[in-house]
Amino acid sequence: MALIAPRVTAGLPADDARNLAGSLQDSNDITVFVDGTVHRLPDQARDAVVDLLARLGRGETVTVSSVEEMLTTSQAAELAGISHTYLRNMTDRGEIPVEYRGTHRRIRQAAIMSWLETQKKKRAEEAAGDDAEKGQKASE
Repeated sequence: MALIAPRVTAGLPADDARNLAGSLQDSNDITVFVDGTVHRLPDQARDAVVDLLARLGRGETVTVSSVEEMLTTSQAAELAGISHTYLRNMTDRGEIPVEYRGTHRRIRQAAIMSWLETQKKKRAEEAAGDDAEKGQKASE
C-alpha cells in the first residue's frame, strides 16, 4: 500500500526524548523553517508533525510512509469502517465512484474521505433535527 518505502526512525535517546516532550507539553504551535523562510503548516500537516514529534518524545520508534490514492475495495472498506460487501453494493448503486482495472475495482481514497465527511454531516443534521424536535415537544 505504500508508494515509497517506509522510513523508520529509531526512538530518541532518553535525554533528547525528555527535552522534546517538555517542549511539546501544552503546545501544538510548530514553526517550520525551509531555507530560512518561515512556513505555517495547514492544520492537518501541523497535527501530523506534532504527533510525530510527540511519539519521538516518548522514545518510540516511528515509521513514516505515504498511502496510495487508489484503494482496493477491501482497503477502502477498512478505511471507511464498513463491510466489503456494503461498499461493493454502494459502488454498484453509484454512491461511491469506482474505476476498474481489468475486473478489479479501485476506489480513490478521496472518494472514501468525501463519503465519510458526507456521513458525518448527515449524522450532525439528524442530531440537530432530533434536538429541535425534543425541544418542540417539551414546550408543548
